[in-house]
Amino acid sequence: MDKKSLKTARKIGIAVLILAVAFYFIPIITALFLLCGLVDVLRNDRKNHRLFSLYFLGNGMFTWLLSPFNLFVDLLSYKNWGVWKLEQFPDDYRREVDQVLDVFKSRQAEIIADIDANFESGRRGMYVYQWYGKQHIDNVPEFTQKFKYIRTIAVSVFSGRESTSYHFGPLRLTLRVLYNLVPAKTDQIFIECGDAKQLWYQNPLFIFDDTLLHRSVNEHDGRRYCVFMDIIRPSPVPGFLSAMLSVISISVDRMKAMFYKNWKMIGSRKPKAAVPAK
Repeated sequence: MDKKSLKTARKIGIAVLILAVAFYFIPIITALFLLCGLVDVLRNDRKNHRLFSLYFLGNGMFTWLLSPFNLFVDLLSYKNWGVWKLEQFPDDYRREVDQVLDVFKSRQAEIIADIDANFESGRRGMYVYQWYGKQHIDNVPEFTQKFKYIRTIAVSVFSGRESTSYHFGPLRLTLRVLYNLVPAKTDQIFIECGDAKQLWYQNPLFIFDDTLLHRSVNEHDGRRYCVFMDIIRPSPVPGFLSAMLSVISISVDRMKAMFYKNWKMIGSRKPKAAVPAK
């Protein structure tokens, strides 16, 4: 048996032991989490060994533990398309997304120059303007306002030949909005979520439910800059979802170190020079 198979067998053995103990002491709760996990993971397109292994034994375990809460959020929200198009959002949601993206488009060169000045080297960087409603970098006045639906505004930076592994996000209170600022015309830079694989140069905007299995790839030599936003799920009760997110935002902020351990988080600093408004 090779090392990989041995490691997998060990994980399965530990998981079976933990489940056996859990079923003995708290059978109803254990059965509930297993049922919710199965309902949750089956939302993914590719139902293969990798999906179930990562969800129940790998980096998706936290998403599994939150599956009862996420399924409750689904009941409070409109249909989840998994991979979204902007026109599937209500008008007021679209206006906020367009408003933020228009600033990035019109001031792209200045913003990228500021990012490069503060992230000169490294594998992955996250240049944070707002993080779950909390203000960080404040040198772009348009990003210092309080938005009704948008909760995170940042820029994700990958160095050349840098990609994520397949992974799951934890919470379904928000959807992830990505926009590639300078998409190089190459098939080596893309985002993949289930059966959807999007080359950035074909369409720079990608919106998706990040609790689905996904990965972001940059096999190109140059840097990849993506606007990174989280927006409240479209719902008949968006205020309630927003209130729930506000309650757990402190915990979410603390989880940043866990989910972004391979990133340099750039924020909470006084800007060297304000980016002039145009």
